[in-house]
Amino acid sequence: MNRYTILIADDDSSIREVLSVLLENEGYNVLQAENGQRAVEETAGRSDIDLVILDIMMPGMSGIEVCGKIRETSSVPVLFLTAKSREQDKVEAYTEGGDDYLVKPFSRTELLMKVKSLLRRYKEYQSGAQVKDGIGTEDEAPVTIDKEKREVFCGQKKIPLTDKEYEILKFFMDHRGETVDNKALYEGVWGEKYLPSGGNTVMVHILKLRRKLEKEAGIFNLIKTVWGKGYKVD
Repeated sequence: MNRYTILIADDDSSIREVLSVLLENEGYNVLQAENGQRAVEETAGRSDIDLVILDIMMPGMSGIEVCGKIRETSSVPVLFLTAKSREQDKVEAYTEGGDDYLVKPFSRTELLMKVKSLLRRYKEYQSGAQVKDGIGTEDEAPVTIDKEKREVFCGQKKIPLTDKEYEILKFFMDHRGETVDNKALYEGVWGEKYLPSGGNTVMVHILKLRRKLEKEAGIFNLIKTVWGKGYKVD
């Protein structure tokens, strides 16, 4: 049985120890980083880390900066664990590539649910990317999605998307021609009950996906905004 490896980055040693005990009791391997720089070094030097739990408020390099650095070399899921709960803090965290957000104080059950959800999605992403000769490619839109390999192309050029960006684009392709609102997109992609704050999460991820499609493939307006209703891909 595969034992997932989780890196905990927090300058508070007591929090690291509590989380380590909790996760190790669930069967996970746990690594610790006492600051942001160490977290960047750990993720850059290893390929077997499956999840990073990252505090935002750390001296020196903040968790937001750390996440940006990690995203330069890795698509490993990042769960922000922080006392900051303002909407702007969440938007900033997601903009830098964070996958989920948990505000202190948190319950053991809530933490483990988010950890398991992120690991499950990452496992699906990795296993799908290793399949050869993918099938089920959508070829009627400006971009093509290979659902077996979980890869996206514009012509022969592969577009580098994060797991969440791929899931969002796939959701739109599966609902091509339909207007999709925030609630449907959030519950379909994140697999969680939609709350009002989820609208900002959706907005940030779609903005990043649009920018990437424009920069990497020169594709504009693939995801159309239907004002007052949601989004649509024709």
